[in-house]
Amino acid sequence: MAYFNRYIQITISEYGPERFERSDFFIAVEAYLSDSCGLVARKFKADLGRDRKKPQTSVDDGQEIVDTFNHAMFWWYDYTEYPWGNIFSWSLGDEKRRFYRVTFHRNFHAFVLDSYLPHRRLFTNNPSNRWGSGEKTFWSHVAFQHLATFDTLAIDPTEKKTIIDDLIAFKDGKDYYTKVGKAWKRGYLLFGPPGTGKSTMIAAMANFLEYDVYDLELTAVKNNTELRKLFVETTGKSIIVIEDIDCSVDLTGKRRDKKPRKKSSGENDNMTLQPMEAEKDDEDTKLTLSGVLNFIDGLWSACGGERIIIFTTNNKDALDPALIRRGRMDKHIEMSYCCCEAFKLLASNYLDITENQLFELFGEIQQLLEEVNMCPADVAEHLMRTENRDADACLQGLVVALRDARDMAIKEKEKAKEDVEKSMGKEEIAGTK
Repeated sequence: MAYFNRYIQITISEYGPERFERSDFFIAVEAYLSDSCGLVARKFKADLGRDRKKPQTSVDDGQEIVDTFNHAMFWWYDYTEYPWGNIFSWSLGDEKRRFYRVTFHRNFHAFVLDSYLPHRRLFTNNPSNRWGSGEKTFWSHVAFQHLATFDTLAIDPTEKKTIIDDLIAFKDGKDYYTKVGKAWKRGYLLFGPPGTGKSTMIAAMANFLEYDVYDLELTAVKNNTELRKLFVETTGKSIIVIEDIDCSVDLTGKRRDKKPRKKSSGENDNMTLQPMEAEKDDEDTKLTLSGVLNFIDGLWSACGGERIIIFTTNNKDALDPALIRRGRMDKHIEMSYCCCEAFKLLASNYLDITENQLFELFGEIQQLLEEVNMCPADVAEHLMRTENRDADACLQGLVVALRDARDMAIKEKEKAKEDVEKSMGKEEIAGTK
């Protein structure tokens, strides 16, 4: 018996005592076993993926899995308990109990709780038509494995430090937010052309803070009620992301005018008319700007805490000002084209070279970057090494690409000038007739 006493068992239930929502710990274990330990399991269950073409597999119920991690061995068991007797229920899933049990040597007790399970996850919302068909949660998730950090993020160093300081102040600001009477949340608006690193910035934030990421797809949300349910299902220490919000739903500044219906001949002029067309529009567009605003800073947004909400857009001016005002999107971060400082970092990351090693090419590249708008993603693509391209070849290729972009910009500018002159000439001729 002394031999067995050297081992510890931990049981993780799917639901807590209240059976109101699934345990975050259980969800993390489920994702880890499916992602990291799936190859050693003998039985799987399959379902079609989101594209409805390729099957996705996960570990089947009732499996025993042996996992080795950092020279430590763990035995995982998946159990399901069903109700006894003739218990009537609309859904058997509401009565059965699932849980995981892990057995390991007692020397690894602290290691299991602190380091073994994954810390960060990437969530995406399930389509609402699946919420009532056996789905246990509104969100699906995978382990968050993006490698971006602020050390590799190609932006201006001064702006980078400002963002890092702001994130630290938020993470350590629980007492401050309580003192001033504000919900412990913060909004960031990332705007700029495609390829300027908005998604990479989000990944760097998540890795820096060690937060989960909820990627909210608004086109899969039918109405404001569903949006509120999704928010309630999120956890603290998380980043909620809506990418390309200007393309997701009609949240631009072009709000519909409420047109009164036509009066019949027997109606009094002083009668209040109901905006019938506006009502029809509201019925067709069930997810409204008002619902999104309440999602950001309404009463429900104060539930829980330590959440960051991030919007990204390529066109900041297209958004309704009410959506991005200070207090909702507290900090606006412009992700612009590649600058000289960003290029230095990219050259160091991709080619392992410094400014002193660039010699005369650095001066030309610096001048070209001041004349040409090229996003960091395009610059990085030209700096990608291959077996047939060394650092010098990569830099020469970047110089050629920048020169071509500059020449193209000059030609477009000259053509636009010619078009304006032709248009003005036609107007003068028309005026003399």
